[in-house]
Amino acid sequence: MIYDEPKFLPGGDRFIEMELGDELNFDLNFLVHSLSAKIREAEIAGLIELLPNMASIVISYDPDLISFADLKSEILSHYRNMGSLEDMELLSPIYYIPVLYCDHVTRACWEDYCAKITEKEYDSDILVKLNDLDGYAQLARIHSGTEYWVAALGFYPGLASLIALDPRCRLTAPKYNPPRTWTHKGTIGVGGALCSIYPDETPGGYQMIARTPVPIWDPAQRLAAFKQSLALFRPGDRVRFIPATRDEYDYVARQVEAGDYLHNVAEYQRFSIRNYHAWLATIDESVRF
Repeated sequence: MIYDEPKFLPGGDRFIEMELGDELNFDLNFLVHSLSAKIREAEIAGLIELLPNMASIVISYDPDLISFADLKSEILSHYRNMGSLEDMELLSPIYYIPVLYCDHVTRACWEDYCAKITEKEYDSDILVKLNDLDGYAQLARIHSGTEYWVAALGFYPGLASLIALDPRCRLTAPKYNPPRTWTHKGTIGVGGALCSIYPDETPGGYQMIARTPVPIWDPAQRLAAFKQSLALFRPGDRVRFIPATRDEYDYVARQVEAGDYLHNVAEYQRFSIRNYHAWLATIDESVRF
């Protein structure tokens, strides 16, 4: 549910948690990022940083320059003047990420988990069974058949929570229990109804279905895409996974290693929620590819 007006909760004397709703909902998340853009454009004196999430925004501010009450009042004013959600558009670049499905790297990670922690069914088999698919080919076809919305960044630097925009391509899966102690950088996994790319070698619990050699987090800023930021994605961006062969995967990996890889991104794209809603009304959500 989207609240009629945001709720403002103090976090000490320098932070505010602003809640706009209470569920995992695309329209709500779109509102979060639209409001974040409006607040940034306003350049409110004393506001330091905005951290948009699924249904909320954490606001950092300087209490010597603006009070909790005054900041709340200014933000509410911008919220009330936003107009209809249907009229909102956001700049939304699309990143094209090559991936190798049911790959050798994530399989080795699963095998190591089974040997050292506990036996479990192979991750892709779980996705196939729980989502009533025909096999690995359909899993790859469905997972790569839609754009993914970057709903939030967090938990680890550069880690994006991705929502499938085409409901016919949504996959669900339980997380590992207990979680893995390590996961390869570039692993693509599904947990609940979300998808993520692991930006580094970290513990994890999402069911692993693919891997990309393309980095999404680069603290050394070796590649051109990271010259202005250590993280590739921003909330409101979109991601499209492109199935790759093993030869294509290895070719991209060599380019990344050499420092020559250029990320494939359409930076000119915008996202209209009105057009998205109109498109949703034309499709049969029960049909799989």
